[in-house]
Amino acid sequence: MSRVGEARRKTKETEVRVRLELDGSGRAEVKTGIGFFDHMLDALARHALYDLDLSAVGDLHIDAHHTVEDVGIVLGQALDEALGDRAGITRFGQATVPMDEARATAVIDVSGRPLCVFEGELPAAAIEGFDTDLAEEFFRAVAGAAKLTLHVSIEAGTNGHHMVEASFKAFARALRAAIEVEPGATDIPSTKGLL
Repeated sequence: MSRVGEARRKTKETEVRVRLELDGSGRAEVKTGIGFFDHMLDALARHALYDLDLSAVGDLHIDAHHTVEDVGIVLGQALDEALGDRAGITRFGQATVPMDEARATAVIDVSGRPLCVFEGELPAAAIEGFDTDLAEEFFRAVAGAAKLTLHVSIEAGTNGHHMVEASFKAFARALRAAIEVEPGATDIPSTKGLL
């Protein structure tokens, strides 16, 4: 079974292309024009163990908001396509990741019901063109487009870089657990028969 998703989005503000292979090795080819965001997307692929080809061109002369949000939307759309009917997946995943003084937890239900709850206060800072508050925008966009119920909590930290990176890695590890195909499972993991 090949679990591959592709999506594109072109607006007056951005142009984003994503190809995602869920059963990969964690390889990423990413170019958004935002160095720190590229680093986070690479970490996401590596820790979720999916292969990611992603390119984005956006109105970075204004700021990074449109690019980050639209990348989240398109990544979510590709993830939704790659998951198909969700038959055989574990469905739920959670992970807590420390990074030095920072700690973040992500909990996912591949529920078909889009919701993102983001808890925690990040220091107002820009990390190589990436404002820390864009982390929440990214997670909200992915959860909405992929139809995930996602809770991300930043539980500790003082360094914005560490706090954001811990949240991306926690999301990656939780996603990896949730989308894993359970040996011998063929049904959609829901009493409704639909996710």
